[in-house]
Amino acid sequence: MTRKALHLGKDWEDTVPFSLGVVASGDFLYTAGITAREDNGALVGKGDMRAQLQQCFKVLGEVLEAAGASWSDVVKYTIFTTDIDSYVKDTLDIRKKHFVDRPAATLVEVSKLINPDMLVEIEAVVRLGKQ
Repeated sequence: MTRKALHLGKDWEDTVPFSLGVVASGDFLYTAGITAREDNGALVGKGDMRAQLQQCFKVLGEVLEAAGASWSDVVKYTIFTTDIDSYVKDTLDIRKKHFVDRPAATLVEVSKLINPDMLVEIEAVVRLGKQ
């Protein structure tokens, strides 16, 4: 099985022991948990679920582009949030435009994420190459 870790050129990428995405066997991309970080690693939207979710999808879009994929190639999302009520109530318009072709999805409320100010984290499994 071939394996390629993606590198997007973000300042903080070399300081962590994981990649934002890994292409395995050339057929699938498995992303890391994508959080609301700017390119320099600073958190976007402290206390603001909408701002953080928008940033998560922005970064996930960059990962998709780096792998040559699009939103329609996402086959599964796993979304972790520290406030499921706020996530469900306040973000439908943001989520809806990224859930192309009805991917599988899991939504989980967790007690905290790696940074106590983070409210949401998204990971995805993505099909590469059109079939």
